[in-house]
Amino acid sequence: MKLGIVKETRPLERRVAASPNVVARWIKAGWQVEVEAGAGAAASFPDSQYTAAGAQIVDTKAAWSAAIVLKVRPPEDAEVAQLAEGSTLISFLYPAQNDKLIEALARKKVNALAMDQVPRISRAQKMDALSSMANISGYRAVLEGANRFGSFFTGQFTAAGKVPPAKVLIIGAGVAGLSALGAAKALGAIVRAFDVRAAAEEQVKSLGGEFLTVLVKESGEGQGGYAKEMSKEFIDAEYALFRAQAKEVDIVITTALIPGKPAPKLWLKDMVELMKPGSVVVDMAAEQGGNCEYTKPGEVAEVNGVSIIGYTDLPSRMASVASDLYGMNLLHFLDEMGGASGFRIDHENDAVRPALVLEAGEKKWPAPPMKKVEPPKAEVKPAVKPEPATAAPPPSLTPPKSSHGPAQRPPSRASGIVLSLIGLVAAAAWLGVRYAKTDAPASFETYQLLQHLTVFVLAVFVGFQVVWNVTPALHTPLMSVTNAISGIIVVGGLLSGRGELHTSVIVALIATFFATINISGGFIVTRRMLAMFRK
Repeated sequence: MKLGIVKETRPLERRVAASPNVVARWIKAGWQVEVEAGAGAAASFPDSQYTAAGAQIVDTKAAWSAAIVLKVRPPEDAEVAQLAEGSTLISFLYPAQNDKLIEALARKKVNALAMDQVPRISRAQKMDALSSMANISGYRAVLEGANRFGSFFTGQFTAAGKVPPAKVLIIGAGVAGLSALGAAKALGAIVRAFDVRAAAEEQVKSLGGEFLTVLVKESGEGQGGYAKEMSKEFIDAEYALFRAQAKEVDIVITTALIPGKPAPKLWLKDMVELMKPGSVVVDMAAEQGGNCEYTKPGEVAEVNGVSIIGYTDLPSRMASVASDLYGMNLLHFLDEMGGASGFRIDHENDAVRPALVLEAGEKKWPAPPMKKVEPPKAEVKPAVKPEPATAAPPPSLTPPKSSHGPAQRPPSRASGIVLSLIGLVAAAAWLGVRYAKTDAPASFETYQLLQHLTVFVLAVFVGFQVVWNVTPALHTPLMSVTNAISGIIVVGGLLSGRGELHTSVIVALIATFFATINISGGFIVTRRMLAMFRK
């Protein structure tokens, strides 16, 4: 089945529906990919990279004639005319705001799936293109604000004087807001955030931000993780908070959106006028009208020395990574629909059905509520007459079994004593056999060897009791302790291994060899564990 990746025609749009990296994965999965010539040039993906990935470079007409057409932005009227009847279009569509576009697509009798309608559920996170783009937008918004702001983000102490850190206020702690918070904190700013959803407080604090609240108690939780419209009383308290913050903060980043409606006005004209000259407002909702009353979509407005940034192409300003992430969202979305071998629109798939806008020209949006799968009813058993109560048995000393397998009972103290006695008997027997054949009195070397063997047997006993009685979950942290013990063994072996190559020296060499193996292995395991926690 053919996938057609077409060139974006909207002004300032630099993204493309998939990077060469994603195209290579589609080719490997059995798709036939056709890329319109020059589609990825603005995102720094020349045609040669797509050809190397296995795609075929075609003209505009051929790309739009594919069975499945992949785009980023909603198609323009001229692009809709190029769609083949019965084909499938997958892109951002925003059906709530684009009635005329949906009607035009319906007349072409195509299947249309909107990536902006993928539900925000756990199973669909890998297909959530809105979150992918919002993450990029939040990061880029901080960079745009820093570019306009005339000072450092982090505080500076220099010989010339002290520079205070920038104060950033983020309105809306969704995906974009949290991304902006993380970027601003990384630059050293003091970050405050406000959101009507109570669940956002923990997320803001986990990233090191200060969460602002109002005294009016009202839940702002909406469907799909979005916020809902609040009461007049709450909004008035919210405005009072913003006016107080406007006098203090240097940069304001607004991200508030309500699905299917224009962006709410949250940063009013009088709030802008309260801000210090040189301050910046970055309105990430500019494309839907903006959260600031002074916002001009696509432009930067200047009011009393305050810059109001209304860019509508923030993800496109990082076109390379945005195209790669969006392509991965599409890749997972197509896999969810059956892949190259079994592509179909499954109405029972709760990750795909909400994104279906048109099917063969018939409108299917908004999706009906998915049926809840009821758990099987438990079989009702007749009541059993209770038996007379008996004394409870004494608790077992055996530790409970875990889900990782049967728990092993730790060895008893008697086991260690037996092993020590066996070692002592073996040492005494060896010495007796050795010196029974000679009449020579025991030398100093013999006593030294006996002393070393005694220390060895005692070490076996102590090690047995210490290591074997440790809970298995602590064996890895115990690695540092065993490394320290092995280091002592190496030092002892080096001190004892002097003189001629007699028995004591041989034992010291063997002990040093095995202790060195233990130390090296411990450091290798520790290094691998630390690598798992690195970004």
